[in-house]
Amino acid sequence: MRHLTKAHVRWDDLDGFGHVNNATYLTYIQEARADFTWYSRKSVGLEPMLADMVVGRAEVDFIEPIYEGGFDLDVAIWVAKIGNSSFELAYELSSPNGLHARGRTVQVAVSMETKKSRPLNQEERDFLTGYLEA
Repeated sequence: MRHLTKAHVRWDDLDGFGHVNNATYLTYIQEARADFTWYSRKSVGLEPMLADMVVGRAEVDFIEPIYEGGFDLDVAIWVAKIGNSSFELAYELSSPNGLHARGRTVQVAVSMETKKSRPLNQEERDFLTGYLEA
């Protein structure tokens, strides 16, 4: 199963080359991740999940440039891998003009007391497993 959300492309996301700046894609990915673990859950009365995580790695493959602002990208997000204290998310960012980018991030669960990585608990594993795609 994939979580589907939107990311708004703003006019000021465009850079001097007239397309969305490469770093902005990480913002779209971050917004999708926040919706996946936080906002979409709150909207249906569930507690946010994995608020105490940090990004350990992020990568983006740019496929088709975006040359305009003022519209919403479709963002699909799913779990690619679950480890002991980390998990990998995969993303696809698309519009009616096609697939614009694919991304991957590795998140690490962190203890807020020690500021060190911690094992994922069973509730977190169950949540992530529901979106796991091989």
